[in-house]
Amino acid sequence: MTLKEFLDEWRSPASTVLVHTSGSTGKPKPMLVEKKRMVASARMTCSFLNLTDKDTALLCMPLDYIAGKMMVVRAEVVGMRLVSVKPSGHPLAEADVCKDITFAAMVPMQVYNSLQVEEERERLMGIRHLIIGGGAIDKKMEAALAAFPNNVWSTYGMTETLSHIAMRKINGDGASAYYTPMKEIDVSADSDGCLIIDAPQLCPNILHTNDIVEFGDNNKCFRVVGRKDNTICCGGIKIQAERVEEILAQYLDAPFFITKSTDPKFGEIPVCVTECRDKKLLEDIFENVLPKYWIPKRIVTVERLPLTETGKPKRCGVY
Repeated sequence: MTLKEFLDEWRSPASTVLVHTSGSTGKPKPMLVEKKRMVASARMTCSFLNLTDKDTALLCMPLDYIAGKMMVVRAEVVGMRLVSVKPSGHPLAEADVCKDITFAAMVPMQVYNSLQVEEERERLMGIRHLIIGGGAIDKKMEAALAAFPNNVWSTYGMTETLSHIAMRKINGDGASAYYTPMKEIDVSADSDGCLIIDAPQLCPNILHTNDIVEFGDNNKCFRVVGRKDNTICCGGIKIQAERVEEILAQYLDAPFFITKSTDPKFGEIPVCVTECRDKKLLEDIFENVLPKYWIPKRIVTVERLPLTETGKPKRCGVY
């Protein structure tokens, strides 16, 4: 979808907009979203970040998904100048186009790539509010962003919540491991420890997620431990794929993720899908840094890591 096509749809008399889920846990699904709820979401974000008509927003994500659409809606609601570039892994590559950007939303892959090129890194540092969503931010990237002079945020949300409902600062004053929900949003957890979201302005129904969370001292701020569907039950021991990835990310430079496969003996086993071709190196790292029962029992080497269109690991393949 082009910017003109979405603006025509947004400015039409219709009360709803068609969006698609990201496909991180299966095939992307279409859903109709009420425009008034998208406006409410946009106002929450702009209020949280104190964005005004004096700001310039960067649109660098596909308009087929909620993250891209919401950048346009925020600009429309507040009156920000909107700069649009073709979605790519290097959204800040064009110096003349990306001048004076004060607000941008990116996925971790775009931020990672921008950090590798000095000119793009300088432009990234100049953005007053950078929000990062659509995937986990690893500790190496977080450390690289910690010295940035402006505000860098990790966001929590999904298509059903019309982009994010909570943010956490990852640099400067207020940096935290916990997400703070925006105003008028209540969170709790079910008996499995999965997050429940009550956001009446954004969702007509209370939303039960598959994200396992831990709450901070005030029982409102939360951190995500992993997804319920990424829990691997191996021989009666529950292993969280994200926790395994968090440890391995400190030692593996090649792209990888942890998923699971059925097994006649253990029920399920952890599987490492990676672009690294040195199996001996991988096995040595696993043996030295992981608890015994967390060690992947299968290594799948691929030319390029399978990702969804929004940059998330495609764990639902057959491995």
